[in-house]
Parts: sequence; C-alpha cells; structure tokens
Amino acid sequence: MTMAVPAQARSANDHADTQALLNSYQVSAGPGAAVHAGNRVGSWDLHSGTADTGAKRSIGPNDQFRIASQTKTFTAVVVLQLVDEGKVELDAPIERYLPGVVTGNGYDGTKIAVRQILQHTSGIARDVTKARANPDGTYSLRELVRAGLTNPPQFAPGASWGYSNIDYLVIGMLIEQITGMPAGDAITARIIKPLGLTRTAYPRLGDRKLDAPYLPGYLGGRVGPFFLWTNATFAVELTWYATAGAMASTEQDMATFEQALADGKLVSPAMLAQMRTTVPMPGLPANMGYGLGLWRLDLSCGGQAWGHFGDLTTGHSSGTFATDDGRHAALVTNGYLVVRNAGGTKREQVVDSALCGTPVG
Repeated sequence: MTMAVPAQARSANDHADTQALLNSYQVSAGPGAAVHAGNRVGSWDLHSGTADTGAKRSIGPNDQFRIASQTKTFTAVVVLQLVDEGKVELDAPIERYLPGVVTGNGYDGTKIAVRQILQHTSGIARDVTKARANPDGTYSLRELVRAGLTNPPQFAPGASWGYSNIDYLVIGMLIEQITGMPAGDAITARIIKPLGLTRTAYPRLGDRKLDAPYLPGYLGGRVGPFFLWTNATFAVELTWYATAGAMASTEQDMATFEQALADGKLVSPAMLAQMRTTVPMPGLPANMGYGLGLWRLDLSCGGQAWGHFGDLTTGHSSGTFATDDGRHAALVTNGYLVVRNAGGTKREQVVDSALCGTPVG
C-alpha cells in the first residue's frame, strides 16, 4: 500500500470526531486503542491510551497482534478460490468433501451446504468444548470438530443465523482435504505471500510468539476509577482456534488485505458477489449483515464497507473494513472480556467515523 502521506503528518485535529469516539471507546475497551485509516493515496493514525500497561506508548499501525475472527475472512477466501478453480461447489453438501465428519447428535452432513457453513447458517454449535489435546498440548482440526459436534445444533440448517467457530474449523478441514496441505500453509501460499503481507502469519504448531513490535493483550476491565488488567498475550493455545481465529497481523497488513479483497485481487467478481450476499444477524444492528466470511457495514455517510471483527482471549479485539472506492479503516484495542459500559461507544461507530471521515482518493 502506498503511504503517500506519512502517518504522523495528520494529527487528531484532522479527525477530531473520530478521535473523540476512539477516546470514548477506549475507556471501556482496553488499556489502549488505535485506528489506522486512509485511502489509496495515504493513511493516517489515531491513538488513545497505551499499548503497554508497564510503559506508556501508543499502539503503532505495524504492531503485531492476534486478529482472532478476522482469520475467518482469510479462510473463506481460500475456499472461494477453490470454487473458482472448480474444486469445490458452494451448494454441495459438506458430506461430499468430508464424508462421515459432520454426522450424529442431530447433524446430517448431507443436508448442510458449504455455503451455509461459511455463512453461519449451518446450525452447527458455536464453540468447541472438551476436546482432547495431543501429547504436546496442541489440538488437531479433526479432534476439535469431533468434540464440537458433541454439542447440539443451534437450529436446523438454513433456518436461522448463528455465529459458529466450529463452522470455520470444519472449513479448515475442507481446505486441507482439497489442497492436500495444512490449512495455514494454504492461506500463506494463496494470500499472505502474494500480497506481501510480511507482518501477517498463521501460527505453526505450538508457536505462540508475536514478532516485535507487538501489541500486548490484556484481560480485565474498569471498576469505577480503577483499571484491572492481566497480561494474556501468550496464554492461549492457538491451535484451539486454528482457521477460526489463530492468525496474527497488523493494522497496516489487514488494511492491505481487505482492500485487495474489495478490489477483486483475490477472488473472481462472481465469487466476491457470493461473499457479499448477506443475511441478517439477529441481535446485532440492522446496518450489518453476514456473507461468506465477510461482514457488511452500512455507513452513515452512504455506501457499504466490508470486513470482519475479531476478539480473542489473548487480550486483542479488532476489526478491519474497506470500501470499493479505496477507503480503509482498521481498529484494534489491547483488551478483552472487559467490563463495558452498556451505553458506551461501539467499535463499529469508530470504524464508521474513520471511513466517513476519509475522502475518496
């Protein structure tokens, strides 16, 4: 991405509305928060709070952090590429590709389409419980899916929408079955390397590190005037989240990725249109919808932005969105499971302000 306008060349005064929202969001979101936004000719950065509770510093746009469920968009893109290549059919039952995997306990893989799994309309249970670890403490996709499917379905396939991390673990298995390689290697070869995302990585087995500079993550929250934070940056076994949420990246790299997807550099126009065919998300605002690993955000200034949010118990919460006219906005905070003000500023408000406050360029 061309950085024609140095990040420090623009101050908070240039985006006072977004800065005010970021400050309000940060109060209940984490020790620090940051926005990296811009258009095709340049980017700008805003900061609030601190990146590290032990040393006052701003979160940088090149700080690496766990992108959590933003991983799902990478995973979905690989599947859509496989559809483009004629190796997968979106409306085929998952049983065709993973025979005997999604079955029993109320599940029938012959009645659940690949599309429904990507779109969270499969009815598959939300989260894994009671999976058996390997001797080294890691988890296999097959075991995670097996354990996850011991939980009952949320609803009949296609009957509603229900977020599911297990959906994207099944998709990870699909990628491995079709490509013959680990899902992380497929993501790396098909997306990370071609886009030159040098600060983006799918973790190797048992590897919990982040490359410097990185953003520490914290669990906790605020009680009155007091902040209670516990560093959780390296506390999570990442194979538990795998293709549903294990990847690391930066605000800059995520903006590059989402803009490349919006610009049609990763999938065909037909597949991008499929990714953007959305359904309502019950319980969430009406200006949002979910496609195939892609979140739609209707902007207050008109038009739509596309991307994904993510939260992980490493203490990272983030979201990145891009528009077809070249605007991007990435948001990150270094807090998770925080005590939030129910009426406080929402992260989508910050993203909306950053995108609407950026001219088309």
